[in-house]
Amino acid sequence: MSETLYARVQAATQGTSYRLQRTGRGFDMTVNVPQVGRHTTQVHTYRVELQPREKTFTMTDIVRTRGESGGRTVERGRARYRTWSRSLDGSERTSFSSADGHRLIRAAAQELGWQELRPPTAKVALVIGAIGGLMALGMLIALALVFWP
Repeated sequence: MSETLYARVQAATQGTSYRLQRTGRGFDMTVNVPQVGRHTTQVHTYRVELQPREKTFTMTDIVRTRGESGGRTVERGRARYRTWSRSLDGSERTSFSSADGHRLIRAAAQELGWQELRPPTAKVALVIGAIGGLMALGMLIALALVFWP
């Protein structure tokens, strides 16, 4: 079952700059982000972990950036961004959207009846966001009570 999903994603990436690699629990789909900066390179990996019995999967973005000074960063979670650039002579335009990779994987999975689950990092971010929102609301109510004429 998971082999079929891998084959479907592999077929969808033919002729593109995406590269697939099997992992112990699923696969990674990797792409070099075109010209993030003059001396900066970026590699975006979509890590897909499969649970074949339940026909579910999680997708986590891993974005590796290497800067001009040799500094490196790695971001994990759900990354949504778009980049675009032109060549120095203006003749060639390149663009990248992280959402394109998400759509590619989701479409292949949906055709086969697979369902996406949120990765643990997305669940934690949702809880922290909700707590922050409640704290802000509480602060606004407290300020309204204190300064009410």
